[in-house]
Amino acid sequence: MYRILTLIIFISILSFETQAQKNQVIIGNARFTLITPELVRLEYAENAAFVDEKTLFAQHRDTDFRDFTVEEKPDNRYVITTSRMRIEYHNDGFPFGQMNLRVYYNFGEEEQHWHIGSMMGNNLGGTLVTLDRIIKAVPTMDGLLSRDGWYVIHDTNKELLDKDGWIKPRHKEHIQDLYLFIYGTDYKAALSSLKAVSGPAPMPRKIVHGSWYCRWWDYTEDEYRQIVQEYKDHDFPLDILVFDMGWHTQTDATTGTGSSNNRGWTGYTWNRELIPNPEGLISDLLKENIYVVLNEHPHDGIRAHEVMYPEFMKAMGVDTAGRKEILFDAGNKKYMDNFMKYAHKESDDMGVSFWWLDWQQDFIYPVVRGTNMKHLPWLNHIYYNYSTQNNMRGAGFSRWGGWGSHRYPIQFSGDAYANWDMLEFEVDLTATSGNVGCFFWAHDIGGFYGGTDPELYTRWTQFGLLNSSLRIHSTKRPELDRRMWLYGEEATNAMRDVYHLRAQFMPYIYSSVWQCYDQMVPLNRAMYIDYPEAQESYENPQQFMFGDLILGAPITSAGEGPNKIASQKVWFPKGDTWYNFFTGQKYEGGTTTEEKCGLFTFPLYIKGGYPFPMQPYTPRMATTPLTELMVRCYPGEIGANNTYTLYEDDGFTRDYQIGKQAFTKMEYQKDAKNTTITVHPVEGSYDGQVKKRSYTFQLPEIKEPINPTVNGRKAKATRDESINGYIVEVPARSISEKVVLRW
Repeated sequence: MYRILTLIIFISILSFETQAQKNQVIIGNARFTLITPELVRLEYAENAAFVDEKTLFAQHRDTDFRDFTVEEKPDNRYVITTSRMRIEYHNDGFPFGQMNLRVYYNFGEEEQHWHIGSMMGNNLGGTLVTLDRIIKAVPTMDGLLSRDGWYVIHDTNKELLDKDGWIKPRHKEHIQDLYLFIYGTDYKAALSSLKAVSGPAPMPRKIVHGSWYCRWWDYTEDEYRQIVQEYKDHDFPLDILVFDMGWHTQTDATTGTGSSNNRGWTGYTWNRELIPNPEGLISDLLKENIYVVLNEHPHDGIRAHEVMYPEFMKAMGVDTAGRKEILFDAGNKKYMDNFMKYAHKESDDMGVSFWWLDWQQDFIYPVVRGTNMKHLPWLNHIYYNYSTQNNMRGAGFSRWGGWGSHRYPIQFSGDAYANWDMLEFEVDLTATSGNVGCFFWAHDIGGFYGGTDPELYTRWTQFGLLNSSLRIHSTKRPELDRRMWLYGEEATNAMRDVYHLRAQFMPYIYSSVWQCYDQMVPLNRAMYIDYPEAQESYENPQQFMFGDLILGAPITSAGEGPNKIASQKVWFPKGDTWYNFFTGQKYEGGTTTEEKCGLFTFPLYIKGGYPFPMQPYTPRMATTPLTELMVRCYPGEIGANNTYTLYEDDGFTRDYQIGKQAFTKMEYQKDAKNTTITVHPVEGSYDGQVKKRSYTFQLPEIKEPINPTVNGRKAKATRDESINGYIVEVPARSISEKVVLRW
């Protein structure tokens, strides 16, 4: 005879506890925390010394999940059940092992089980810390998603965060801390559970999704101004200008461990021989809505030659006459508080937008002193939090630091070699990176080492169109300048098309970034996340979804002939029709094609029957107000009734987290007689919101003449052969007014 207990009743006389206000079950020295139906924390501690403090991975454990039951059975055995799993535990006085814990779940035709020591054979891949010096595909770390239907994240013995957010060790009584995800093929539920325990992937500042110029080169102030002018002259957009190491002095560094046989990598004093007036330069760039990012390697700290050295040492309480330098100490709160302030304040006051934490020194300093923690994840935490001052969104431009680092976007993928194999690997890696929450990569478009082939660079740029940022970068060699107009007329024109499309796609891209935050789905996502039951989705790593409506399969091999015709396999999932963005060709779901493309196009498809939000081309794609909304709708099937929601906010602050944001619902409906596109009134508001906007409806692949109406009144449809369809323009009006286009 056994009893079934629910979590709304607290019965203290039993040998275990179910806590009425928490999602926990305590059985002796074991604690089970039910976070979602798919996620349970398995914790074992001597003397029941459980841990509630945060870690870099686990931020939220006390969820409001209550939908589970607990059963007490004979012989000190217990069963905890959610809709996704059944946990059977024997309280035998020992930590979790193969004998006392089993977790059962339905997957496929038979019931499966997991236990400590279960081997995973079908992980779908994750990401890498960095692509530094990688020349071709290599194995990635495991991701959260697996065709086995489960995954475990081990947080055992990881450092805790105290109430001030600083690291501290665990006590040795805390023996096991595991997070077991059971999700079957519901990969979105797995990612949602990751959000539940580790927090969402915050929205980056909108500018990081724009166009970046970045190069390792010692540019002068005049040369930076010339670069900006060249972007304008050659008709390319620009949002961010990155200053690599040349911005600070290097040759006056005579102490320190250095890097690459050079003590000048760490530096915080402006090189005023190259840049005499950084204040004026940054001010002028900001007036043009171009934002400056500075590179840094902090491993040698603030040394005696730096201009801020006296203030820093005074703040540290150290007499500079008696001691010349303090070793970099990321585990010392006083040191890091003062280091972050004095190393960055002068440049921050000039208007620097954020910092590029280019940490590569684990070979010298593998762990934070006094801990078992590597520097990179901890520095990512510190730098991201620092960048959130004055209500700004954090900007953690740095390499991937492991579980929990999704909270510190945007990630820098490192110094990859430029070749076709590497481009192919980067496409696959970007999609599988979403499996660990790494949604926002800033790749070195074109590669860091090598890569002077205009065709390769153009194809890499096309991949960059469908990425979280369009950022170019290269090493310090004269021939490796990624300014697009240096690669010949044909490549320049092809890449200009990509940059213009990137600017036009920004409303859709930014709406998809919101979805990453809100729903914890990757921006670039492998096909199986949206189509988990289709075997083909596991067999086509050359393609991915970019948000909900775009399917991309970038070209990753050299073409043939004068037009550089290259081919790529594309699989179209069932349930939708798909249209080639460049040619308008229609493809039915459930089919496969071998797409052949010249240098100016690549396999890029939009779902039919959905409103796709765009904007006119602008050289400042991330900051130009959306006063004209372009809505492109490829034909849907009869019976279509589809919705897409445009998302907007101020692009810079964290106000979106307190509801200062706007949503515009757009609907596409088609019956046997009419097609209707409805742009609903905007819901919500934020600082700087436009109050009026015009609308341009692009209706591609319509051959027969149409007689449209807008809000019941006859409207003009203009034939546009470039889209093989029609354009309907609606003059500016209040964003609170509904716009209904029907034909």
